[in-house]
Amino acid sequence: MKKSFLTTLPLLLLLCALVNPALACTTFCLKNRGEVLSGGNYDWIIGDGLVFVNKRGVVKQATVEESDHPARWVSKYGSVTFNQYGRENPTGGMNEMGLVIEVMWLDETEYPKEDARPTTGSQEWVQYQLDTSASVPDAIRNAKKVRITANVKIHYLVSDRAGRAATFEFLKGRMVVHTGTSLVVKTLTNDTYDKSLSYAGRVDLAKATSDGSLDRFARAARKTEEFGKLVESGHKAIAYAFEILSDAAQKNGTELQTRWSIVYDQRRRQIYFRTRQSPEIKMIDAKAFDYSCGTSVKIFDMNTKEGGDVTARFTDYTRQANRDLIEHSFNGTDFLKSLPSDARDAVAAYPESFSCALGKQKVRSKQRAQVSFMRSHKKR
Repeated sequence: MKKSFLTTLPLLLLLCALVNPALACTTFCLKNRGEVLSGGNYDWIIGDGLVFVNKRGVVKQATVEESDHPARWVSKYGSVTFNQYGRENPTGGMNEMGLVIEVMWLDETEYPKEDARPTTGSQEWVQYQLDTSASVPDAIRNAKKVRITANVKIHYLVSDRAGRAATFEFLKGRMVVHTGTSLVVKTLTNDTYDKSLSYAGRVDLAKATSDGSLDRFARAARKTEEFGKLVESGHKAIAYAFEILSDAAQKNGTELQTRWSIVYDQRRRQIYFRTRQSPEIKMIDAKAFDYSCGTSVKIFDMNTKEGGDVTARFTDYTRQANRDLIEHSFNGTDFLKSLPSDARDAVAAYPESFSCALGKQKVRSKQRAQVSFMRSHKKR
């Protein structure tokens, strides 16, 4: 079957990394007696990005071919996400319950073969989980309900407000989850968790100085473990998380560089971030937003120059803003440069096909009433 522009969307997102498998990211979850923080670096060839405020109570459908049985769900929770290739396709984010998800490239990824489960794209899986999961146990249960269909090889670190965390990897067609006692350290880079943990256990940390995945894991894992023994809190804890991200950042590449660094304060539901283009740290108070369906989706340009609290500087979403983001990001990504304008238009417009769950019920009730009226009218 020939694919439409919309059904190609899951393959577009990060698929360009197939051309350059050096895509590198570092994530972790920190917990001590008073703090729960998660952090992540996004390392890539371009740095355009928007922050989106997504709504609860929205009826959604994944962008996959009809024959692939697309997943459908209603968002239970609002979220704040960081998106580079358009709305509804985040690289990471946090929902209003304090659940955080970040993605990283993993060459060994092999998603499950076709079965009876509905499917999502690899980036849509992030939004699906933020929409439907309040905790790591929720995320594990919800992950079993869908199947990822994509050529995009990534794995995920998920953490919640209680400090629980889990890695989600898809190896040899099976989902592999490390959590609880099997997640010895809450850190993930660009090798499988088992391989990374084995390396960290035998390497001389003084020699683990490269930008490579295993060395980054070893350094970040040590700092993650040490945080549990500290009483750092508030701004000192945030600074500690940014130190880990700075140590793991890609600094010397001619193309691949750390484009943004994010720290999520899950107990306070605040987000701190900086970008390569705008290095002053910005803060978002995720508690301040109205996540009700029917209210305007909000957006913020990640590379805005000013720092500090930017919560009040979010503006109403427009299709043009989404289209502009897609234009910049696609033009900056070799694999996507040739995608025609009408395809980009379709990608930008697709999220507007979603509706509020209550509104959809009202429409259906009205339609049923109209059908009933027409039938009774015919009988007369």
